[in-house]
Amino acid sequence: MSWAGVLWPTFALLPRLATGAEPQPGLHRWARRLLPALGVELTLQGHFRKDLPLWVANHLSWVDPVVLMSLRPMGTIAKGEVAGYPVIGRLAQRSGIHFVDREDATSRAAALVSFMASLRNGRNMLLFPEGTTTRGERLADFYEGGLRLAYRLDLPAQPIRISSPAPHYPWTGSETLLPHLQTLFATRTLVTVTAEAPLYPSDFSDVDAWIAAFKSALVPRSSDVR
Repeated sequence: MSWAGVLWPTFALLPRLATGAEPQPGLHRWARRLLPALGVELTLQGHFRKDLPLWVANHLSWVDPVVLMSLRPMGTIAKGEVAGYPVIGRLAQRSGIHFVDREDATSRAAALVSFMASLRNGRNMLLFPEGTTTRGERLADFYEGGLRLAYRLDLPAQPIRISSPAPHYPWTGSETLLPHLQTLFATRTLVTVTAEAPLYPSDFSDVDAWIAAFKSALVPRSSDVR
């Protein structure tokens, strides 16, 4: 758990990203190396369907994409300011991550179009429909566009629920990153990732029922230790 443990896998990956070589597998390897450096220990529950193109997860922390991308190569949608982060921003852009300004309807639409294009091109993708992090006590309101498009395209998806007993794991926009990183370095952080049953659009009468099923699958459980 050190800065060296974080920076080494990041800089080791940059030459391959610079050449455009296997961006998503490269990010997958980076995530697998980064988690131990952050002191994050995963417990996996359920059957993870790596054959399904879309995973849909709740959102507690900036670490969530790292946690889930450590399980398989995937792209995702990230907030636009990530593209400007030193080192990480370049890595994210090279990996095929799609950026969005959540407050701009045009930006949201463009991100969804590129997101769905990635799915059509055979890339595995990760969706956080809340679009923001919470402290895990309840779900935030969904940005429904991604799920609505998946329904229209008849794409099955698997709900993935993230929980942690560590009070420092959730990270919201009101908190600064450096103190959060320092706490992660100094603390063993347990994170549980639960794979719920896959959802198939053909099993639902309409798109609203499909979205409601994801909300039910991702809502925090009383068994999720706080």
